[in-house]
Amino acid sequence: MLKKIGWTLLTALLLIQFIRPAKNQSLAASPNAIQTQYPVPERVSVILKKACYDCHSNNTQYPWYANIQPVYWWLNDHVEEGKSHLNFDEYTHRRLRYQYHKMEELMEEVKEGEMPLNSYTWVHGEARLTSEERMVLTGWAQQIMDTLKAHHPIDSLIRKK
Repeated sequence: MLKKIGWTLLTALLLIQFIRPAKNQSLAASPNAIQTQYPVPERVSVILKKACYDCHSNNTQYPWYANIQPVYWWLNDHVEEGKSHLNFDEYTHRRLRYQYHKMEELMEEVKEGEMPLNSYTWVHGEARLTSEERMVLTGWAQQIMDTLKAHHPIDSLIRKK
């Protein structure tokens, strides 16, 4: 009986290897990417690439084990969820209120150490942010918020309570 269950599980594991959803990889630069409208200094760009873009852009760098199912499904779910919260490649396509609020959230999440996720930094040790990198990233987010406030009425950026 156990042998039969084992063979069934092995067969199912082999069969699911052929079910491959599309990867989150875009060859073209997005016309709605954050850097098309806001300056992204080189230092910030390096931090975003190492700690944010795998889950918050249209171009994920997949590790080798992503080729194994069901691991890819799990990773893909994380990427899709991350992009639903913030996608730097679609950032300028969103309303001003959204843009402003996402920079507020970025600052809060990074300051509190909530981002990048621990489950990501366990595997991607290079994505762990130093206190200096956290300050650089939150300072950049504040600059974007200041730019938005300088060019748009505050009631278009903040929801009235």
